[in-house]
Amino acid sequence: MTQSIFITGAAAGIGRETARLFASKGWFIGAADRDEQALAELKTELGEGACSIHVMDVTDQASVARALADFVRHTDGKIHALHNNAGILRVGAFEEIEMSVHRAIVDINVVGLMNVLHAAFPYLKETPGAVVVNMSSASAAYGTPDFASYSASKHAVRAMTEALDIEWEEHDIRVCDLMPPFVNTGMVQDNAGASKLFDSLGINLKPEQIAREAWAQVQSPRLHRPISAQFKALWPITRSAPTKVTRTILKKLRGR
Repeated sequence: MTQSIFITGAAAGIGRETARLFASKGWFIGAADRDEQALAELKTELGEGACSIHVMDVTDQASVARALADFVRHTDGKIHALHNNAGILRVGAFEEIEMSVHRAIVDINVVGLMNVLHAAFPYLKETPGAVVVNMSSASAAYGTPDFASYSASKHAVRAMTEALDIEWEEHDIRVCDLMPPFVNTGMVQDNAGASKLFDSLGINLKPEQIAREAWAQVQSPRLHRPISAQFKALWPITRSAPTKVTRTILKKLRGR
């Protein structure tokens, strides 16, 4: 049986590159996004027999349920891998960002993730060795200034990943995440200049690099997969160093 992956936020950036990579490996792609035109272009690129597309809003439970039910009609009711990639970002001083934007970040990055996980579980359970790859972030390591609500949402993704990797182990489902720093996507470029952290840390990763890490997670899952040499060095510090040390590092990187 051809292996299958369902990718949210597949119309652009990391999701699109992940779809391309997995398709090149012979996997069947379920590409989900709100952007119908971009999905159609992706399907044309990958080929009719290699991809199904699903116009879906992760914050709408009914929309998610319909998309997944449609996808598994192509895959004998199974999902070998699920890549929860959909997300949004807004950078700036917490009090200067409208509450509606903060709420949207939580709705999409957290509630949307939960909607997809909940709806996908029956299909993952029916698939031996299924793997879930959630898109977390380096900002899940410690609350990140100028990224307060986004960082909080990614802390939630990290916690959900850790909890479900234990809960779903009995169902032969691995749950893991990717933790990259800044990736050169449209989402990040739209926020460039809104924080000195972009200048301090750089926007050095490309979407195709994250796609390769998603492939590595599916092939050999690790609970957390920090990405980039820079963050791999910082990750153990944030986990073991006194809070004061991490706080001091972030203040310096922010230029304060």
